[in-house]
Amino acid sequence: MKKLIQTLKNIWSIDELKSKIVITLALILVYRFGTHIVLPGINPNAMEAAVKSAKSGGLLGLFDMFAGGAFSQASILALGIMPYISASIFMQLMTILVPQMQKIQKEGESGRKKINQWTRYLTVIVTAFQASAYIGYLNSLGSEGVFIESYQPYFVFSTVVLLTAGTLFVMWLGEKIQDKGLGNGTSIIIMVGILARLPQAAIQEFGAKQAKGGGGLLIFLIEIAILIAVIMGLIVLVQGVRKIAINYAKQIVGNRQVGGARQFLPMKVNSAGVMPIIFAQAIMFLPTLISFTGFRDSESAGWITRTFNDHSNGWYMIIYAVMVIGFTFLYTALIFNPKQIAEDLKRNNGFIPGVKPGQPTADYIGAIMDKITLPGAILLAVVGILPGFAQKLGVTAQFSTFFGGTSLLIMVGVILDTLQQIETHLLMRQYDGLMKGGRIQGRQTTLSTATQG
Repeated sequence: MKKLIQTLKNIWSIDELKSKIVITLALILVYRFGTHIVLPGINPNAMEAAVKSAKSGGLLGLFDMFAGGAFSQASILALGIMPYISASIFMQLMTILVPQMQKIQKEGESGRKKINQWTRYLTVIVTAFQASAYIGYLNSLGSEGVFIESYQPYFVFSTVVLLTAGTLFVMWLGEKIQDKGLGNGTSIIIMVGILARLPQAAIQEFGAKQAKGGGGLLIFLIEIAILIAVIMGLIVLVQGVRKIAINYAKQIVGNRQVGGARQFLPMKVNSAGVMPIIFAQAIMFLPTLISFTGFRDSESAGWITRTFNDHSNGWYMIIYAVMVIGFTFLYTALIFNPKQIAEDLKRNNGFIPGVKPGQPTADYIGAIMDKITLPGAILLAVVGILPGFAQKLGVTAQFSTFFGGTSLLIMVGVILDTLQQIETHLLMRQYDGLMKGGRIQGRQTTLSTATQG
């Protein structure tokens, strides 16, 4: 406890770090306040009752989770940061797949600014389309009293404008957190939205266990202990690396000898981060579109819809796990370029002991990456289906989402990134770090890097 108190004092004694923390908390407070401002023309009480009766899940539930409940509340920030995330991921894939985009990215700061500007334009387009779809979702609730009749002539236009402006405002908040606050602003906003649902989910879970009679408190405490154990295991997965020894040849520059040092090339067990789970979830939601087609009454279509809407279904978990493993290998192959690493090492007179420079080095690095990606992909698939197992064991649907999947991966990754930045500030001023056993390693996943700017 004394160590913790001293660490907090050290953090607060650094003016720059204190300023970043205060700005971050202030901007988060503004964001949370905005999630409770309801769209004009909506009756909040009737909307709440309609959402409870509809019990929206699947893709809509995922949107609501990322938006911190703003989606189900018909807030002006209902779409949250997700349109910006979608645009950022699309632009990042384009920089990998399109040679012209690769050239622009390699232009340095000017190229990065161009891509960021295009991302913002694309965000406006994506948000406008999603706002139109959101209006359709509101109309589908079908409950009387949700809409205020006198405002109906202006509702569609004002909603599209306000939702688009709301997403751009959240994007601006994320950029301000990135520039003047602490951590990656976009990831922090997503994490805050997810964490905002945790207290309510925990209370519901506790109430459900108490309603079952004696032993409810003990079962709830066991669930909390299991959740902590899952988080600890996920931290190991996020921080796990395979180090490859790198030697640098000695050189004589003037009267000095440079090089000759031995360093390590860290290769993350989970290089793809949260992206495989996001892609797999997006694909798994597609079969539910059958319910909106003319074939929804057929027996096979009904089975498909029930299977892909039930996250605790055995077939759903098997298909989902296979897709996560496949997307992990695919996305790792897209973002990890052994040939480029080998060329960089050769250019800097670096080499792996016992391996020839050039193509043999690229083959060696690629082989190691394949070996460590397999266990990483399997563990990531296990994390993805843990909420389904939790539901099978009697955990409520809302609380089970915190046992794995996208929400837990994002929370753990963002918290590690933020703690890493705090520790860097402490070590720069010769204070002790946050841990005795070594430095905290940030996640540095593609979700963070794709949305910086």
